Amino acid sequence: MEWSVAHIAIGFPSSTNKGFMNILVFGKDGQLGRAFQALLNSQLPHLADKPNIQYIGRTECDLSDADALLAVLNQSKANLIINASAYTAVDKAESEPELAFAINARTPEIMAFYAADRGATFLHYSTDYVFDGEKYGFYLEGDVRNPLGIYGKSKAAGEEAIAKAFATSGGNGQFAIFRTSWVYGDGGNFIRTILRLAKEREGLKIIHDQYGVPTSAEWLAKVSLDLAVDKNIKIRKFNSGIYHAVPAGETTWHGLASLAAQAALDAGVNLKAGPMAIQPILAVEYPLPAPRPMNSRMSADKLRIALSNGASNMVQFPEWESMVRKYVSKLAADKLI
Repeated sequence: MEWSVAHIAIGFPSSTNKGFMNILVFGKDGQLGRAFQALLNSQLPHLADKPNIQYIGRTECDLSDADALLAVLNQSKANLIINASAYTAVDKAESEPELAFAINARTPEIMAFYAADRGATFLHYSTDYVFDGEKYGFYLEGDVRNPLGIYGKSKAAGEEAIAKAFATSGGNGQFAIFRTSWVYGDGGNFIRTILRLAKEREGLKIIHDQYGVPTSAEWLAKVSLDLAVDKNIKIRKFNSGIYHAVPAGETTWHGLASLAAQAALDAGVNLKAGPMAIQPILAVEYPLPAPRPMNSRMSADKLRIALSNGASNMVQFPEWESMVRKYVSKLAADKLI
């Protein structure tokens, strides 16, 4: 797979306006993008010096079009770029490698070159799929990448391209790549799918030998901002690099499904298939086009330390169960299940 920004006419201004905050958020229609909108909008009323925030979705920019992306970047004069966009169709990526690499590798590379040249801050999101899942225990940021499928390979290429862009630039920008897993929030996700099926069917079969950490998009947006900006939404300095961003604990897809079902019952939702009707199965019994890592557990100690050393409001790393219960309770209250 070959791709490069070397043949793209990049016309970056050499400096950015340090006196005013311009924030550019890509992926506004996804779970993480929506979480950022809610979080930033909740903070704006309390700020005397309000930043200019621009949210970009599919209708505003085709991320597979490099020229369109550059036009948005150059118009924004962004001090902070948040790339919450991605090609996330894991199985479909096997038959659409060019598109997966265009969005997951070339797009963040262009954003990174722009941010590095302007001295801006760049936040990007990656995945447990950059690993092969064969490690025993929790993955660390420096562990060797060995993705199994096209999706993971495209995300790994994006990570490498971002680091290279900042390393080769003469600018003074900074970046954070947040690796996360099993994200849920405002939109379609595993939890909502399971609860819908549990209302329709008498029983479910869910994989119980793949391990990971469910991550709230709301929480992920908060830890990202707490690393990158202070309480007044002004850029803070941090060490550029990769950070694993997941809550505490671990589980399996079966464990997540069972807890979500119990949380729904506790919230008064009528289900045909409760936790006891969710049957554990092996991954080999549910074959899919793209291979998945069997172990997606990642240590977030590096991010914990970084936040404890600089964040204005200490972000907690609660157990994943408490956040899933809260999420399901809200879905029930909003009559979304």
